[in-house]
Amino acid sequence: MLAISNLSKTYANGVHALRGINLNIERGLFGLLGPNGAGKSSLMRTLATLQTADSGEVRLDDVDVLAEPKRVRRLLGYLPQEFGLYPRIDAATMLDHFACLKGIDDAAERAQSVEALLCLTNLWDVRKQKLGTYSGGMKQRFGIAQAMLGRPQLIIVDEPTNGLDPEERRRFLNLLARTGEDAVVILSTHLVADVRELCAAMAVMDKGRVLAHGEPKAMVAEIEGQVWQREIEPTEADHLADGVTLLSTHLNAGRTVARVHSANGAPSGFRATQANLEDVYFAALRNAA
Repeated sequence: MLAISNLSKTYANGVHALRGINLNIERGLFGLLGPNGAGKSSLMRTLATLQTADSGEVRLDDVDVLAEPKRVRRLLGYLPQEFGLYPRIDAATMLDHFACLKGIDDAAERAQSVEALLCLTNLWDVRKQKLGTYSGGMKQRFGIAQAMLGRPQLIIVDEPTNGLDPEERRRFLNLLARTGEDAVVILSTHLVADVRELCAAMAVMDKGRVLAHGEPKAMVAEIEGQVWQREIEPTEADHLADGVTLLSTHLNAGRTVARVHSANGAPSGFRATQANLEDVYFAALRNAA
């Protein structure tokens, strides 16, 4: 288990990136949802020992993550939001190099590990192809292959499906699901669908704080019967009744449809609609504003 207690970080420019984060994350996939600037990447970088925290504690089972960064790195797999690759090196050679850096010194063990990961990520047939020729989805799959070297206990992936087409996104999410069977896997994203489809537990972050956390189904159940919708004029969105929170709007046949949260029954003209995880996400953000 990964236990995060009162973790805080303020940058030199005064930005409060993390404000007393408290989370307990079990093995499996954990979704970290939040808009851009929520503090997700700051949390990921701190957990990956790429930056220090101002205060707090993080433990991965018996390992003190903040005090023992070198030990943590032997247990860590990390796929940042943006990462560079040597374009003129083929995938097999590059992955073998990463395996050396990970401390897999035995050549036979290293070759076996590289082959297994290239097969798992569906890159075996293109293992001799230069990385510079890979598509975005192939690069992301190579990224998760290097993150899985050495059978890490903690795997962190930051916005991994950005820019992927639907087929590549599905392939990548299926790969993450298999990865989460043996490790703590933290999936940082602003896409609710990624969390809904994959994660048994999740948290919503904004402005450096955890606004809500729990099991997605349980969090949806908490607001079931409190979500309403109807067509509105665009100007009405700014003039809803007291106690009514606008969750989101979307267009349907050219008309604006509003979804709102109200625990005090249906607002005038609104009808009940089934709650979903996107409603949970927006409710957490709006209520904290």
